[in-house]
Amino acid sequence: MTQPQLVWPAVEHLESYVAALRRGWSPDNIRGEAAAKEELAEIAEDPGLFLNRLVDREAKGLPIKLPDGSTAKRLPGYRRWVWDGEFCGTIGFRWQPGTCELPPRVLGHIGYSIVPWKRRLGYATFALGAILENVRQEGLAYVEITTDLDNEASQKVILANGGKVVEEFRKPPEFGGKESLRFRIDVRGSVPT
Repeated sequence: MTQPQLVWPAVEHLESYVAALRRGWSPDNIRGEAAAKEELAEIAEDPGLFLNRLVDREAKGLPIKLPDGSTAKRLPGYRRWVWDGEFCGTIGFRWQPGTCELPPRVLGHIGYSIVPWKRRLGYATFALGAILENVRQEGLAYVEITTDLDNEASQKVILANGGKVVEEFRKPPEFGGKESLRFRIDVRGSVPT
């Protein structure tokens, strides 16, 4: 095992990503297995197109499918992969140009998921800290991240990266309806290590 790093989704890492999907991991904590199956089908059909759609800084891709089946305009964003010699997880960042605000359908700027067999190694904490460097380059003053009230592991990751709780709320039913916390991380200053 080597030290984790963030890599851009690429052909040389795709086989390991596919293996994680086949082992039952999903990058989508709401749609789970259905999302993993969709991604496996997309990769089988056109691996290059799949990889290209993971990095869409200009929001040129197709509208996104919401949990209720409706669609919405895509925001600029991208996913990075956590890599330690094999695929460990993913972290994504999305934003609205010119503002820190997000549409109501978007619960946060950043989402992440580490494969179960690589959890408790500090990879999520590393990934969040590393992607905050990218966020700073987009000119945002802060990012918001949400997590379920009972997800203590994710809360520790956010707190370790300077997150402060700004509200407790209930997620809309289409996002699971659970009691949740919204954190804010100021990205103008230095990132904790």
